[in-house]
Amino acid sequence: MSIHDRSPNPPAWWPENEPWPPRGPQGWRQWRTHNRPRRFFWRFGCGLIFFLSLIFGSCTIFTWLIITTANALNSPDGIPQLPIVFMLALLILMSSAGVFVIGRSLHRATQPIEEMMDAADHVAQGDYTARVTEHGPRDVRHLAHAFNSMSERLQLNDEQRRRLLADISHELRTPLTVLQGNLEGMLDGIYQPDAVRLESLVEETRVMSRLIDDLRTLADADSGTLKLQRESTDLGLLINEVIASFRGQAQSGGVNLSVEAASDLPLIEIDPARIRQVLTNLIANALRYTTNSGAVRVGCVSKGQAIEVTVSDTGRGIAASDLPHIFDRYTKSSDSRGSGLGLAIAKDLIEAHGGTIAAQSELNRGTTITFTLPAA
Repeated sequence: MSIHDRSPNPPAWWPENEPWPPRGPQGWRQWRTHNRPRRFFWRFGCGLIFFLSLIFGSCTIFTWLIITTANALNSPDGIPQLPIVFMLALLILMSSAGVFVIGRSLHRATQPIEEMMDAADHVAQGDYTARVTEHGPRDVRHLAHAFNSMSERLQLNDEQRRRLLADISHELRTPLTVLQGNLEGMLDGIYQPDAVRLESLVEETRVMSRLIDDLRTLADADSGTLKLQRESTDLGLLINEVIASFRGQAQSGGVNLSVEAASDLPLIEIDPARIRQVLTNLIANALRYTTNSGAVRVGCVSKGQAIEVTVSDTGRGIAASDLPHIFDRYTKSSDSRGSGLGLAIAKDLIEAHGGTIAAQSELNRGTTITFTLPAA
């Protein structure tokens, strides 16, 4: 896909933090950057024309000297032959040097491109480890650097995708195994279908349902078909409903789950199902990483033309090196037990509403996720 494609949805390889479509140049420096390929071919063409003109001119002068020498030798007056011979030798030397410079320049310009073509074939076949040496003219070096950056990004995305598939398989297999084992035990008479056991099975189905909803939302966001069904919603009431669905899990884990929502919150135009999904992901994450006797608090206040929601926990926190990347797609810390999709999906949904989301965290002190939604 060309970078000049004006499709409303960026391609899958386009960086998440860069605008699409790409903005036009805003000055001389931007013009130089955006027109780098044109400048390269323009300079290469001018150089080629110069060297061809040099050879053509040298041949013309060489021919003229030969004719002049022949006429002078036939002239009765005659002229000294030594200067003529010297000029011919100098002309031949200059022509040879021009041909050498042209050949060397073409070799320097084409060799890196040949390497990139070979490496591009490897990338096309799925080998994202292909790299090229950054040498040659300046613009060719820039092209090689861009190719290496592209290959590195493709390799990273491929590794993250493979890890994601493995994590999702594990996340789905665990509740399925629990469901299958308990149901088979009930059929064999080993377990009694009492309320406690059935409630645990229902909780496993909720885990699977959340993961499937996350995958569907991710697919919609990637394809550009994510749509919002906006309606006037009491955000405070919605938060309390989500909190109620986690009461049992919080109590069984010994975690104090509380909510503080202002009583004067205005109705806002949002998609309640999508915001419910955001809250579910954030609260589920907070409970997952909060130990016994810990606390998870959800707050909601009105701030000017926006409503701010915070989900805070007293869990183990996030390392400073991981914090800038927690909203990146397919990215999660090495000790994460989830699929790594929840925060990326929350970011997509909040930004689709025109809001913002951010995180603050300290190791062993807890994490606070804050998102805002426009109130008007």
